[in-house]
Amino acid sequence: MCSSDLVLAAVMRLSPNPIVSGASWLYIWFFRGTPLLVQVLFWYNIATLFPTLSLGIPFGPSFVHESATALVTPLAAALLALGLNEGAYMAEIVRAGIISVDEGQTDAAQSLGMSRLQTMRRIVLPQAMRVIIPPTGNEMISMLKNTSLLYVAAFTELLYSVTQIYNVNFQTIALLIVASIWYLVMTSVLYVGQYFVERHY
Repeated sequence: MCSSDLVLAAVMRLSPNPIVSGASWLYIWFFRGTPLLVQVLFWYNIATLFPTLSLGIPFGPSFVHESATALVTPLAAALLALGLNEGAYMAEIVRAGIISVDEGQTDAAQSLGMSRLQTMRRIVLPQAMRVIIPPTGNEMISMLKNTSLLYVAAFTELLYSVTQIYNVNFQTIALLIVASIWYLVMTSVLYVGQYFVERHY
């Protein structure tokens, strides 16, 4: 999910409209409440539930028909599972950041004639970034490590590559240590990036 989608999900969650806030709550509740591994397996095996995917008018004619196995490749399953799962967590982080900004800031912006969108973009979100950035860095690091779960969907990532190698040469422990070192290197790079972003805000 892109950053605007995360803000949209967070703002929907704060909406006074019960339908809008309910839809956002349902999305966040479902994707935070189910294990990521189950979500990966679900998207990877979606073709068993929907063999053909169609695009068209609801309850009317469909214009495009495609096999689900052709559309939902291991890469697509990985992106859907990680994106939707991470989006639910990030929406809650953004919501917490928005709530942390004093309501007087919003009242002052509205008294100056600013619209809700302008208030959110120019007043609330810049101040909320101080609260949003630290847990966002932690979520990025967590998601990087969670990519190891994608081996169950036959997606060629670090752990899957390591398992392919040690199934041939039987150097299981040595290769798992190598994988751990690579994960440590990648997460360390993210730690450094997070440090400088936090300093900026």
